Amino acid sequence: MQWNELGEQTCSMSRTLSVIGDRWTLLILRDCFLKVRRFDDFQSRLGIGRPILADRLQKLVDSFVLTKVAYQQNPMRYEYRLTQKGLDLYPVIMAIVHWGDVHMSGKKGRPLLHRHMTCGHNFDPVQVCSECAETLDPRQVQVLPGPGAANRDHMPADAAAGSRAGRAKAG
Repeated sequence: MQWNELGEQTCSMSRTLSVIGDRWTLLILRDCFLKVRRFDDFQSRLGIGRPILADRLQKLVDSFVLTKVAYQQNPMRYEYRLTQKGLDLYPVIMAIVHWGDVHMSGKKGRPLLHRHMTCGHNFDPVQVCSECAETLDPRQVQVLPGPGAANRDHMPADAAAGSRAGRAKAG
């Protein structure tokens, strides 16, 4: 599979990676959630070249993750704001941050703390079941084909193996 073909796969992970699957895009999104909005601010914070930054920002705009909003008329200047589609990436970004906090922080600890303004407590992001609110453990999750399933290569290994065995017997 070619990198530029990810968006056409029948796999939600592949389709998502086609939009956010490179380091610069993830760092831009991190900064968006840290309320960075202007091109020059992204560039100075990330140390990224202007052409690469312009390309990644445009890709996020084209994918409706960010929107450009004019903040100055002469010369025309824009800032980049998260759309609802972009805001929906918050759990993804927080999951990466949490993994880094747990496994990569070192002896000094977390570089940033996240406080829930409603209750005033610092928190760790956790995934819970939308039905029972129990914390999710990947060993307690079964993955089944959904209505958009088309490619057995994107199914769980045991389901794909069973399907290959069935095809071998039939052939």
